[in-house]
Amino acid sequence: MNIDGLGEKVIEQLFDNDLIHTIADLYKLNRDDLLELERMGEKSVSNLLTAIEASKENSLERLLFGLGIRYVGSKAADTLASQFKSMDQLIDASAEDLEEVPEIGSKMAESIATYFDKPQVQELINELRNLGLNMEYLGGTVDVSTDSIFYEKTVVLTGKLEQLTRGEVKERIEALGGNVTGSVSKKTDLLIAGEDAGSKLDKAKKLDVEVWNEQQLMDALDA
Repeated sequence: MNIDGLGEKVIEQLFDNDLIHTIADLYKLNRDDLLELERMGEKSVSNLLTAIEASKENSLERLLFGLGIRYVGSKAADTLASQFKSMDQLIDASAEDLEEVPEIGSKMAESIATYFDKPQVQELINELRNLGLNMEYLGGTVDVSTDSIFYEKTVVLTGKLEQLTRGEVKERIEALGGNVTGSVSKKTDLLIAGEDAGSKLDKAKKLDVEVWNEQQLMDALDA
């Protein structure tokens, strides 16, 4: 959902403090609860609550991506949202209907249909709707911008990342027009080095590839 300030460490704190159990609980957080968390001052709390509220207005594809449906990345989410236009129409679609959509294969179609067929998922969607989240396609909010620093760049990830998983970073970079690969070569434009980075970092330095730490990555993603 692209909520600024809602990184992995904050999520862990919210969960460990029994403040969230489902995605919907994020939209029920209040200032007093958040101020009890470590490293969360007035400004951080205010910014996070503002970002959470703003995310309610996201186009449908953001929500589909944010739900974490198996095999559905940002590009597939955009394709599904633009095809079905609303959450209700997507939920009503069968696996066969989904498979007819370009770029949606049988494996993904079955995964999507199975996901929305679960009672707990239907309950979650209704709860999110009642909390004010948009369930309609607004014309595409994840279009690749040629102004992005990652546009047409080949990026490699190495080491342990603290704020996002590698899968999340890959999805976000690719949504911004970049290409994430597994090995460093002369064609690599950028290496993101987390903790305990090893041979890939060494090779990148030998090839004079630009190297970023995790904070530089987060700053670029949030820009």
